[in-house]
Amino acid sequence: MPHPEQHAPLLRLLGLVTRQLASDLHGRLVAAGFTDHRDSWNNVMPHIPPTGIRLTDLAARANMTKQAMAELVAEIERHGYLQRTPDPADRRAKIIEFTGPGWSVVNTALPALGELEAELTSRLGEPAISQLRSTLLQILDGPA
Repeated sequence: MPHPEQHAPLLRLLGLVTRQLASDLHGRLVAAGFTDHRDSWNNVMPHIPPTGIRLTDLAARANMTKQAMAELVAEIERHGYLQRTPDPADRRAKIIEFTGPGWSVVNTALPALGELEAELTSRLGEPAISQLRSTLLQILDGPA
């Protein structure tokens, strides 16, 4: 029987797969004890570099408005996973960075992402995953 989404636009399929993988990651984080973790945090946490980032740059990286990002950062900060510290280059600005518990989430998520990729590789085979990675990178590179 054909998949019900077989004729869906490619962008919809990419979105559905992204949501499914994010949901799988979320489930693993909750199982690892991060029971307060929210799916919406995936719009923030992957975009924070190890050295921290300003809110305006974080919003731009995540393709979100500054106001929406500020709300998400404040929520994650209330849960103790992020903190804001003065920017040494401009004391008026703040740098958003992970706290100890935030780094625990990161250090749990990275191996979980590896496990998810290994499961996909097991299902689809190494050549298909290699081709998928190559194709996605070509899309990211934009038109020739």
